[in-house]
Amino acid sequence: MAKPTKNAPIICTIVTIIALIGVIVGLYYNITLIAILGLLPAVIYEAYRTEGKSTKTSSYILLGVLIAEIILILFNINFNLAEYLDSTQEYIGGYLVPLGDIQTLGPTLMAVLSVILFVRTRGVYTRWLAAVIFFTSFVIIYSINPLIFNDLIKNAVQQGIRRF
Repeated sequence: MAKPTKNAPIICTIVTIIALIGVIVGLYYNITLIAILGLLPAVIYEAYRTEGKSTKTSSYILLGVLIAEIILILFNINFNLAEYLDSTQEYIGGYLVPLGDIQTLGPTLMAVLSVILFVRTRGVYTRWLAAVIFFTSFVIIYSINPLIFNDLIKNAVQQGIRRF
């Protein structure tokens, strides 16, 4: 059954503002965790709003990745996946994702999952939330490592050109 939409515009506006404040404050003070915590309400509401099997699964995985990212940053856990997997890129969800420090993989996965949610859902509010998550994920990547951010943007543009 469809989730009620009576309060959805207000809730989506509030979680968007919270995410935006998290992004601005996090970038200003150079504290990635603030941007991540600002995104948490949007991800929680996305998990609540989604209904289809694949979108519900994607939104819960997204929530799990966000929580894992909070833990990685809180405890300053760094691990280079590219060295461990002996590869600099892997396909995840049909998208080529650059590998590196595990802290940058979380927001990259969140960006990919938000694209999946945006494409597979018909609901305007779940798409709204997916767009907020996508944008904030890229800001988090930039906050963690601007060099990885540049590589990711370059990679996304190349894949976009190939798909069209």
